[in-house]
Amino acid sequence: MTTQKIVAAPAKAAMFLVLTVNEGAESQVADVLTEVSDLTKAVSFRVPTSELMCVVGVGSDAWDRLFDAPRPQDLHPFREIAGPVHTAVATPGDLLIHLRAGTQDVCFELAKHLMKRLGPHVHVVDEVHGFKFFEERDLLGFVDGTANPEGDAAVAAALVGDGDPAYRGGSYVHVQKYLHDMAAWEALSVEEQQRVIGRSKLEDIEMPDEEKPANSHVALNDLDDVAGRPREIVRDNMPFGWVGSEEFGTYFIGYVADPSVTETMLQNMFLGNPRGTYDRILDFSTAQTGGLFFAPPQSFLDDPSSVSA
Repeated sequence: MTTQKIVAAPAKAAMFLVLTVNEGAESQVADVLTEVSDLTKAVSFRVPTSELMCVVGVGSDAWDRLFDAPRPQDLHPFREIAGPVHTAVATPGDLLIHLRAGTQDVCFELAKHLMKRLGPHVHVVDEVHGFKFFEERDLLGFVDGTANPEGDAAVAAALVGDGDPAYRGGSYVHVQKYLHDMAAWEALSVEEQQRVIGRSKLEDIEMPDEEKPANSHVALNDLDDVAGRPREIVRDNMPFGWVGSEEFGTYFIGYVADPSVTETMLQNMFLGNPRGTYDRILDFSTAQTGGLFFAPPQSFLDDPSSVSA
């Protein structure tokens, strides 16, 4: 089964579009989704070295509206997590379009072609243009994605396997747009920032367990199963910002074979593990959006009838 290009090297540019599908426009939108692969190839042909990729994810409610095929077994709406101080909000979204490439121009060109076809039938609820920052760092100054698995481990972490054979090669996708309080963050010393994250800022070295605060970002996102094996996701986060309005943030996007892995990480962050030790990074980064989507195999997007009801 042909998969969408989910596991890939970090891109230098990205666009994230979250859309809702207008009532009565389901068949038109479903038809456009079958064209995405060809449109991506057509734009890529103009700049063969661009490494342009497009991943389409579909939300739980939209899946039932767009397709006759059964819903992927673990697909459900994003569940809000209300912690003692901070909340992982759930926001509207039927479709996620994740574009990535070596340059922003081809992302923009493909987005323009997609929206020319989708535009009359959808509403854009969020649009973010991301960029790679120095040395793969986020705007807080720390390297992002250090814990990403690689090679076969990344494939195993991100792609659905034999547990749901109809959608083998697909992936569950969580997205959240975080805005940073840069003034409060920059008021901290580097040493205190490192305690918030759980890694050194310059060298990107994880703190020893005996020194790492229990409420650090790294501590709360390190998961193991009952056998002691790591439970991982594949992140493709991107910084974004608007200088004029002084809005700066990180677009979190995590691909995973089992959405409970990402959901456990989010519960640890917002509720704490143990309860009450919520992720201190949330004192400086506020979740503005939250959504869960399923990126089906490319063969399904090209021909949804390939999976029978």
